[in-house]
Amino acid sequence: MISFQNVSKSYHIRKFRKDVLNGLNFDIPTGCSLGICGANGAGKSTLMRLISGVEAPSEGRITRTVSCSWPIGYSSCFQSTLTGADNARFIARIYGRDIGQLLDYVEDFAQLGAYFYQPIYSYSAGMMARLAFGISLAIDFDCYLVDEVTAAGDDRFRQRCEEALHHRREAGTLLMISHDPHTLRAYCERGAVLHDGQLVFYDTIDEAIAVHTYNQAN
Repeated sequence: MISFQNVSKSYHIRKFRKDVLNGLNFDIPTGCSLGICGANGAGKSTLMRLISGVEAPSEGRITRTVSCSWPIGYSSCFQSTLTGADNARFIARIYGRDIGQLLDYVEDFAQLGAYFYQPIYSYSAGMMARLAFGISLAIDFDCYLVDEVTAAGDDRFRQRCEEALHHRREAGTLLMISHDPHTLRAYCERGAVLHDGQLVFYDTIDEAIAVHTYNQAN
């Protein structure tokens, strides 16, 4: 279970205050596959960072009874001057995983070749997504957070991502952000729409997509 209790998030830039999320109250049950829709700048990635614990709320409380991945595709979770392999070693130590096994899994899954042993500041966005995806899947989480990462890579890599995500969805909780309705329908049963700082839940992903499409048109 992931529970938000009166959660708000604001950013202060010089003398300007940006309110992104306002007084959110909701529970996400274990085993849910939820697709989150919203316009660019609505706060979807901010919401994901709050769920994962990468950022703290400005107000309110977030309770987790499950382990959550970092948002897959969120490059700021890595140290850019270290190699992909060194970042993987560091994360293996944090989570108490066997370093050799984790490195073997990530190297095979991400298929970065020699770049796996290069500093990640030299990576493209797609390569960063491959690394993040591979490391996330190398560690067993109860809840996986996915932010558009399935768009990265060639057809073969996307197929591997799809197979891995379907497996994780069957075994646990999956929360996904995507601008592609077909992707959301492929992975998610329920849906939610983030609009004007509020998150509204719907019984089906099709309902959420329809509301989001209407919001965009108006």
